[in-house]
Amino acid sequence: MTLHELYVALFIGGLVLLASIAATRLATGAGLPSLLLFLGVGVLVGEDGLGLHFDNAQLAQDLGTAALGVILVEGGLTTRFADIRRVLAPAAVLATVGVVVSTLITAVAAHLLLGMDWQLALLLGAIVSSTDAAAVFSVLRVVPLPRRLGGLLEAESGFNDAPAVILVLLFSVTPLVLEPVTIVGTLVYELVVGALIGLACGFLGAIALRRTALPAAGLYPLATFGLGMLAFAAAGTAHASGFLAAYLASVVLANSGLPHRSATRSFAEGSGWLAQIGLFVILGLLVSPDELLDELIPAVVTGVVLLVLARPLSVVLSLWGFRVPWREQAFLSYAGLRGAVPIVLATYPIVAGVPGSGRLLNIVFILVVLFTLVQGPSLRRVAEWLDLIPRDTTREVQVDAAPLDVLGAELLTTTVAPGSRLHNVTVLELRLPDPSVITLIIRAGRAFVPEPLTRLQIGDEVMIVTTTATREAAERRLRAVSRRGKLAYWFDEYGEPG
Repeated sequence: MTLHELYVALFIGGLVLLASIAATRLATGAGLPSLLLFLGVGVLVGEDGLGLHFDNAQLAQDLGTAALGVILVEGGLTTRFADIRRVLAPAAVLATVGVVVSTLITAVAAHLLLGMDWQLALLLGAIVSSTDAAAVFSVLRVVPLPRRLGGLLEAESGFNDAPAVILVLLFSVTPLVLEPVTIVGTLVYELVVGALIGLACGFLGAIALRRTALPAAGLYPLATFGLGMLAFAAAGTAHASGFLAAYLASVVLANSGLPHRSATRSFAEGSGWLAQIGLFVILGLLVSPDELLDELIPAVVTGVVLLVLARPLSVVLSLWGFRVPWREQAFLSYAGLRGAVPIVLATYPIVAGVPGSGRLLNIVFILVVLFTLVQGPSLRRVAEWLDLIPRDTTREVQVDAAPLDVLGAELLTTTVAPGSRLHNVTVLELRLPDPSVITLIIRAGRAFVPEPLTRLQIGDEVMIVTTTATREAAERRLRAVSRRGKLAYWFDEYGEPG
């Protein structure tokens, strides 16, 4: 690649990235799943759209596997152990027994109803057997499920990629030889060793970060995220489950009381979004739209079997004896979200040269699109119908330094520095422009909600919520009072910048 070609590739990549981000914002406002838009961007840029030719299944598999590792690290770093601690056992059974049951039921249906040979049928069952971590993590941000149920769904999605990958690799061997002892032995080895490597990287990394003073705060998120990816790579090198190792290491790191957790979480979420965008666009490029129509009926049949039979039975059999209420089991049966993972897994048999495996990619692509259209937007309604969440439940909004465009507001923070005339001014005397309001003051490590007569003091960290339209006026008022006190306007001080 010449330097000019590199610039062109970076230019196109930047445009695709910005288009995907803009599409995500539009999709969120319209209530559509962002997954479809990412895939759509890939299809649009592909050979049947703008003409970019891409049919390298090996490259798609490599990039997809790396992106899934990033997504699982992000999921682990944003997981609170308190939410999943009590559901680790049922989640582990769902992620193993549930995957096996779902694989077998889907494979039998594909063999009997679609006439697939057993190898393709087993591959199809294994490919669509696991829930998608990226899809589940994104849904949990907007659907306020009970902690036990949300934690169970989150932990299952973090764990079950590993068994699905192992089964797909085992079934991709040609000629197919089904030896139960080999299959069970491989599953046990990869899961146990992957879990041990992940936990070791997490605990040792947490100890190292606590005892190491890094020269810049921005290095802590990089180090934490790097440890998660290190666990992913180390487990893969040992022929163990890198997906499980990455998730467990990240969960340990996220819940070890490390500094700069908020910055780490923000960095992880940004990296996860970047991985999702790149992954879905690549997968969209890999698919040829003119070949999809022939596999529409097989995809619909597989999806119906999975939704009506395979997933519910896998949930019921896996949770037998765990005393999970039937309403939660019904929701878990419906909430088996599929996303990027099945499409990435569909590239494994193609790379392995399994005869006829090319059609699996098209079937899985259509199935994922249909599942996303049907399940994603309806999950909250299903949860409300099952009385799992009240219909008037408020939605959690994650506040960061970015504009809170969900609320049409922005969050400002300022610290009362030594010498500032803000000292001893009451909240009422500050007279911020309406509708700006001081929501929180942090003083000497203690946070409290101020009253109108609360006086600001040197060292106070003040948090102010305002609208975009009044932000500049609020900042000017703060500067004016800081310079000349509460009577700043009498001295012709209006808080001009600088």
